[in-house]
Amino acid sequence: MGRRTVSVAAAAVLTVGLAACGSSDSTPTLTWYINPDNGGQAELAKRCTEAAGGEYRIETSLLPREASAQREQLARRLAANDSSIDIISLDPPFIPELAEAGFLAEIPDDVAQAVTENVVQGAIDGATWRDELVAVPFWANTQLLWYRKSVAEAAGLDPENQPVTWQQIIDAAQSQEKYLGVQGIRAEALTVWINALVTSAGGEIIDNPEAPADQVQLGLETDAGREAAQIIEDIARNGLGGPGLANEDENASMLQFQGDRGSFMVNWPFVWAATLAGVEAGNLDQSLVDDIGWAQYPAVAEGEDSRPPYGGINLGIGAFSEHTDFALAAAQCIVQPDNQAYYMVTNGNPASNTEAYENPDVQEAFPMADLIRESLEAAAPRPQTPYYNEVSTGLQNTWHPPISVTPDSSPEEATTLITEVLKGERLL
Repeated sequence: MGRRTVSVAAAAVLTVGLAACGSSDSTPTLTWYINPDNGGQAELAKRCTEAAGGEYRIETSLLPREASAQREQLARRLAANDSSIDIISLDPPFIPELAEAGFLAEIPDDVAQAVTENVVQGAIDGATWRDELVAVPFWANTQLLWYRKSVAEAAGLDPENQPVTWQQIIDAAQSQEKYLGVQGIRAEALTVWINALVTSAGGEIIDNPEAPADQVQLGLETDAGREAAQIIEDIARNGLGGPGLANEDENASMLQFQGDRGSFMVNWPFVWAATLAGVEAGNLDQSLVDDIGWAQYPAVAEGEDSRPPYGGINLGIGAFSEHTDFALAAAQCIVQPDNQAYYMVTNGNPASNTEAYENPDVQEAFPMADLIRESLEAAAPRPQTPYYNEVSTGLQNTWHPPISVTPDSSPEEATTLITEVLKGERLL
């Protein structure tokens, strides 16, 4: 599939034409649909508007908080050829669906080369569909293993210098009557955990993600799928996830980890800033911070590399925008390393560009910045498929609550449900 190349001459003609109008009202206004954050994307819109020198301006429009609601709103509007959608902050799992439907403008070769230079592989993979870059990598997220140094030491573990397995941290928590921080809620967080377990065991949830719906082959009824289910069963049936495991999201995991029975936790880097803020507010003791360490995501098998979760946001360009060239230019401005470093420090969302990690402010705010970058290089995206919504919801329906999960039945149940849904034989 070829990509179109931006015409410099056409852009120049358009710029002259705009200047000839002599009115600020003729300046194109780009609408950037953003996910909720702490104001960082609005600030980047302001910065890039100033950098454009009057060529265009960027306004932001807020999407719903839940990723599924964002997907629904965008899919409906783009299906109606909405020309007001210029730039979109997209959750990576929904990119294939929008790209396959023709809702995203093509990324020209020169732009693709520019926006992937020095970018971590996980972010590039998450912005790619059918071997083509279809979105611009913006910020990238990954989960680390957070641990209480006192618990790890008592168990004879040194996660910082020696990678640990799920079995090792399960044994450590159980022997010390502690809780493991995992996300067992019936939501996207559960799919994230399942995918990380399956891929870390050497498998994939979908074997042929580009296949038509009725030909999709799932990879759950495999050793990898059964090993993933076994880990969840061990944690749930031994009560290691805590009493609220079935409703535990990322924030609940963090609060449990901060308590007296905290031990190990898989979670996103936001927990570091949140914990520091708790100490500053007087809600947490400094001794907690001193007892927290971080390491690579747990491996399923000793000697095998883990595949940490990949998340974040990429920038899509609306296929029906009246200003795609300006939108592409704006996207390139937004993802400049300095802007990504600012966004990481102020909003807590890790950069996709490795240059941003050299920024002194990033290094100061995130002592684990180098580990985040390394984790992103090894991270595995969730299934890249236009039918992601059906796959994720099917997993949540069959692998929840965690205490019901078993390697003998859960992989088969998920495979049956998702396959029948994709073939139109059953509804979710």
